[in-house]
Amino acid sequence: MAPQRFHEQFDQIQRSLPDVSLALGPDDAAEFIYEKGVVLARDGEEARLVEDTVRTHFTEATGLTADHVQRVSPETNRSGITRIQVGDPGHGDRRGDRAVAHALRSMRAHEGRAGRRLVSRNHVVSIAVNSCPGDEPVPAPLTQGTNPAAAEGGYDADTAVGVLVIDNGLTHDHGMVPLLAHVQGDLHGTETDQQGNLLQYVGHGTFIAGLLAAVAPNTDITVRNTLTDAGAILEDQFGERLFDAVDEHGWPDIISLSAGTSNGRVDGLLGVEGFMQELRGQRTLMVAAAGNNSSATPFWPAAYASLPDFSDVVLSVGALRGDGEFGACFSNHGGWVNAYAPGERLTSTLTGFDAPVPYVYQHSTYDACRFGFTYACTCQYPRHTGVLSEAGTPTAVKADQVMFEGYAHWSGTSFSAPVAAGLVAAYMTANKESDPRAAGKQLLAANTEFAEVRGAHVPALLPPSWRPGTVVQLAPGA
Repeated sequence: MAPQRFHEQFDQIQRSLPDVSLALGPDDAAEFIYEKGVVLARDGEEARLVEDTVRTHFTEATGLTADHVQRVSPETNRSGITRIQVGDPGHGDRRGDRAVAHALRSMRAHEGRAGRRLVSRNHVVSIAVNSCPGDEPVPAPLTQGTNPAAAEGGYDADTAVGVLVIDNGLTHDHGMVPLLAHVQGDLHGTETDQQGNLLQYVGHGTFIAGLLAAVAPNTDITVRNTLTDAGAILEDQFGERLFDAVDEHGWPDIISLSAGTSNGRVDGLLGVEGFMQELRGQRTLMVAAAGNNSSATPFWPAAYASLPDFSDVVLSVGALRGDGEFGACFSNHGGWVNAYAPGERLTSTLTGFDAPVPYVYQHSTYDACRFGFTYACTCQYPRHTGVLSEAGTPTAVKADQVMFEGYAHWSGTSFSAPVAAGLVAAYMTANKESDPRAAGKQLLAANTEFAEVRGAHVPALLPPSWRPGTVVQLAPGA
């Protein structure tokens, strides 16, 4: 990914979370974003052990101070996680946090004896993963319809499959779209800036709801606005908000999740551990996006699918290229990804149809794929003039302003996940299967479509109503 674009997105997330200071991690890399000055530990004895150990370490170490070491959350929380402040969040810059790094190191001996992790950074969970989405939405003509197109089949309230979408809410006029007749949930809230332009990621949840409804008409879809802050939320808050969602709406058949983070580990996220354990005891299937980092590093919560205790609880989904033959340039990949679904230039509902809505493109464009691919990928096409140059400074070139009238083309594993979730829901309806986890297994077992991703032969989940596109190969150096 181009560093300039990453830092633009980092700044956007920092502005959306003004009460915390963020840093890039691990200490000297930009693999994920986390909160400065704070670590997480499990409530109770482990939190006390972390607090005492860090305070002792900082007291004895040269150049560190224990003045800031204290709990900054209640001792018990629904998520089972305690926040512990270990340093001054205002100290240093975005390139890492020395206090957090030393706090983690101080617990290594205890973790070695315990045989498991006892402390964690507080990562940022985001629909833009490491602050870089697959691409930006592009207006699509209403006359061409959606892609996938609406599948045949009716809606039956008594048998409809319940799908809970954890995302950034719905646009205010989504109810004007016939395809979304059985979609409810939270509104996004503020949708435009003072000039009337759509804010970043507005319509993301509506777009996902449209994909689900198109692939699986017999669904009751609820969209939450868990991720309204530039598509981001802190890990500890995410765990709490997941519990809030199921407390309010009950445990659904399927959870569609298009957000997450890497953390440099292979054992999950401490902040959502409590929720994942409770999910394990339910019948709900979580269908989670594999992330847009073009990386094989595990991306959570999707990568829970690779852990033995969660192999039937989570279905992790990567993105296919526009022709469905190979993986999309941006898609994460690896053995922890169960299947791949169309995720490049899908067409769905972005806004309602009450009036055209303008959007000014916020990012610079690229002369080449930021991941090194040589086809006409979403990094480059369609091209729009951004408001910042590659050097990160304002340009004299006027940014493109485009008008959305309802539909959009958009790309990302964000959209592969609901396509797969819709296929599971459609399978449940067609086969009168009431168990979503069994339906997920049966769907994969019956699947006969495959694609190639980084040389691996992988299951490809292709909706019957999806129309593959033509892929253009670029000349070397293009």
